[in-house]
Amino acid sequence: MRLILEPSFFNRKALIVGRALIGKYIVRIENGKEVALPITECEVYDGYEDRASHAFRGKTERNQVMWSDAGRLYIYFVYGMHWLLNVVVGKKDYPAAILIRGAGTLSGPAKVTSYLKIDKKLNGLLATPANGIWFEDRGLRVKRGECRRLPRIGVSYAGKVWANKPYRFMLIKKLRFL
Repeated sequence: MRLILEPSFFNRKALIVGRALIGKYIVRIENGKEVALPITECEVYDGYEDRASHAFRGKTERNQVMWSDAGRLYIYFVYGMHWLLNVVVGKKDYPAAILIRGAGTLSGPAKVTSYLKIDKKLNGLLATPANGIWFEDRGLRVKRGECRRLPRIGVSYAGKVWANKPYRFMLIKKLRFL
């Protein structure tokens, strides 16, 4: 079963979508070749008050995609060397996005984007087959207890309260096909 996730899947509360993304697939077509990886880890950034979110300091040229429609890609450059992939979630004009931290056997958001050849050309695009990148449900069910909620990584600048929020979801079960 291959079910393309429509914008309505992403147009829900960020923490609900974050958990629901674990076990879904990110699919990329590059030079006519399809690569599909199950999402194994992600982090939620939820709204204006989230001190770890790019939206906390307001709308900028870099983060304006976060205020757009659910299902759009928010891709940005960090440390002068890595592209990171997020998907916008929730209602339009409410800035929330989910960072894809791990997929397949790849652990780390920069490894995911490098492997899938993701860069700023995709920023702001809707995640659809027509744009060469999308999300799918392929029937993998992640049961309660197979996904752990943990604090986000690398956000100590947000202060103890926000840095310690359990906004990271991680698959803890080994998948046979990985």
